[in-house]
This record gives sequence, C-alpha cells and structure tokens, in this order.
Amino acid sequence: MSLPEEVTLPVDELNDGTTVDYVFTRFSDSLNTSTYIGADHATDARDLLKFYRTFSKANGNFRGVKKSAFKLTWDQSVTGVDGVSVLTAPIIGDTSFSIPEGTSDAAILVFRQRMIALLDHAIMDKLNITQMV
Repeated sequence: MSLPEEVTLPVDELNDGTTVDYVFTRFSDSLNTSTYIGADHATDARDLLKFYRTFSKANGNFRGVKKSAFKLTWDQSVTGVDGVSVLTAPIIGDTSFSIPEGTSDAAILVFRQRMIALLDHAIMDKLNITQMV
C-alpha cells in the first residue's frame, strides 16, 4: 500500500479559518521516498513535498523505532545583499517522527496534534521571523 497519487493540503494562509487547497501530485518514487510537486513547480522554481520512511530494527528486547518524515521545499525570490539582485532561495521545512514500535495509535494522534498546535502557535513567529529562542 502506498501514498495516494495526489495530496491536497487545505492551507489557512491568513490564519483566519479560510483555506486554500494546495494540490501536490506524485512526481517520483525511490526506495523509502516519495516526491510530489505542486501546481507551480518548475525546474527553476521548486514546490516540492517529500515523504521518507525508515523501518524499525529490534535491539535486544526493544522492538525499535519506526521513523518517518516529510519535507516541504518552496523557492522564493529574495533581494541579494547588494539590494538590487534578485535571487532564488528555498524555504525548507522538515518534520520528522521517531515512534517506538508498540506506541498506540491514540498516542501518535495526540503527539501529531501537539505538533500541529505548536506550528500554529504565535511563538513560531518569534522563532521563524525574529529568531528568538
């Protein structure tokens, strides 16, 4: 069983409850990785969504951890240091999970919901924009 051919993300761009659908279409697969592209993707303007997995390996009596991750890459036009040149540079966001084998589905859901709450929290502006820690 694999991921679907399309992934639609209902994005609340203005954080006001109104969503815009971003559709990503399967582009390529390799061992343990699936790559999707957005509608505006081009070779010189990336709009990528990638999924990764690593299967668990038992160690002694511990059943190990299954790892999964996703990565968004979205190229942006930014002004260079000279104040004139326009450069292309990506915004990259990685989220990864390390889940011990045997963890309940309910606990995994609560953990994901905590991550969503953190990503949507105002503290992220302080971290992402002003780089406060």
